[in-house]
Amino acid sequence: MLILEARNLKKYYGDRLILYVTNLKIESGDKIGIIGRNGAGKSTLLNILSGNEKEYEGTIYRNCSVSYIKQFSNEHITAHGKVLKEFKVEKKIYKDNVSGGEHTKLNIAAALSEGSKLLMADEPTSNLDYDGTWLLQKKLSKVETFVLISHDSDFMDSLCNKIIEIENGKIAFYEGNYSSYIKQKSREKKSIQNEYDKYIDEKSRLQKAISSMENKSKSMKKTPKRMGNSEARLHKRESFEKRKKVEGAAKSMKTRLERLEIKKKPDKIPEIKFDFSLTDPPKNKVVVSGNKVSFSYDSNTILNNIDFKIYNGSKTALVGNNGSGKTTLLNLINSHFPSIYTVPKGVIGYFCQRFENLNHNKTLIENVMEDSIQSESSVRTILSRLLFFGDDVYKKVSVLSGGERIKVSFAKLFVSKANVLLLDEPTNYLDMQSIEALQGILRIYEGTVLFVSHDSRFINSVADRLMLLEEGEIKEFEGNLKEFKEQQKLKNHNNHSIEKSILEMRLTKIISKMSLPNCNREELELEYKGVLEKLNKNK
Repeated sequence: MLILEARNLKKYYGDRLILYVTNLKIESGDKIGIIGRNGAGKSTLLNILSGNEKEYEGTIYRNCSVSYIKQFSNEHITAHGKVLKEFKVEKKIYKDNVSGGEHTKLNIAAALSEGSKLLMADEPTSNLDYDGTWLLQKKLSKVETFVLISHDSDFMDSLCNKIIEIENGKIAFYEGNYSSYIKQKSREKKSIQNEYDKYIDEKSRLQKAISSMENKSKSMKKTPKRMGNSEARLHKRESFEKRKKVEGAAKSMKTRLERLEIKKKPDKIPEIKFDFSLTDPPKNKVVVSGNKVSFSYDSNTILNNIDFKIYNGSKTALVGNNGSGKTTLLNLINSHFPSIYTVPKGVIGYFCQRFENLNHNKTLIENVMEDSIQSESSVRTILSRLLFFGDDVYKKVSVLSGGERIKVSFAKLFVSKANVLLLDEPTNYLDMQSIEALQGILRIYEGTVLFVSHDSRFINSVADRLMLLEEGEIKEFEGNLKEFKEQQKLKNHNNHSIEKSILEMRLTKIISKMSLPNCNREELELEYKGVLEKLNKNK
């Protein structure tokens, strides 16, 4: 049964056409995931289809009611008690002090309470903890028809049976889940690369052949010395005929070269080069520390006499359930809370998704260069790594999507004086490619990073330490989330082989760090000996 159709859909921002959809049909039973780069028009398309965006060209046919889980929604929440209780937010509906994850759960509960035939969701897993994501996945699996935007590939894999990709304002349909889409795109990319390689080879072959024939033609014009007049006339006539043939062949090849279909070179990720020493980084082993940190909202204790250390150059993931106090702790560090100490040379840069560091009337490049201590060349490299190419840098921030603004905020931090970064849910609202780009930048970033995330893939890719917040208390762990889970299995099952695997992974990481420039080799060698000693004991 057809429940929604869009025909000849066009959406402009000023004179710029950002969406052109000739025909889009949503049938009962479709579970559609929408993907595309930040700014491609994903949220715009969802707003049009749901009826929240009125200014567009074309026709929308709806045969059912639509519920919508919005991105960045601050609207009044109404929801059934049953759904609120399932998401454990029944006591939060009239509260002002709710976490980002709790607010997301309230939005989800409100949409699910409406019972519409078609559900639309814009980044519904953003800020959700693991329990919340699992529950949402369970709920959506029972929804007959939905369309969602998500940066969580595992989430889309488990739910979607169709993928819509938006690229250059146009849509393309792919049958299957996200993994199936990736396989199809991989084949397409390989084909594009092969076509480009063939184009370059053919272009080079024709250019060489033309050059060779032109040189041959020039040599034919010369009459050999010591040749009689009659011989010279004969040679000139024969040379003319041969030269005519060569020049004809050269002309033919030039025509083939001109008619050769130009193939665009596939995008290549540029190498980041900027001078981190300009931030005057601290040399201290520990750059931020907390001593018996306590904090409460009214009578609700969030943090209870916690101690912690953030080590210089570390990439620490702060994990815990929604409402456990993760964002609160970042705010306290950023505000120089009395029981939290930051070393004098530690300059904090804070990303909190409110875009307070952006001037919406200025261009992207103007915003990033405003407080940059790096060269414009370095800034442009960072921006290109974050998928801003060519004239993209001259766009005003006011026309950027939420995800694009997030990336601009990141760029400002990376080229600023900051050498200690606090990142609150950095992957929220980012497309898959941008998440991979951010992972790559953070892995080579020489400063200290403390970040909050519920994205397990992101944590495992970036983090070398964990801080776990549970019931107002904190635990620290050397390693990423995968290693932590393996250790938990070890504790529960007393499995020595798992412990050995963890230690071996740790050794591999230490060896990898030793190969990096400007590493603290002495400290790493001590850590290496300690891990090796533990490994030998477990043989």
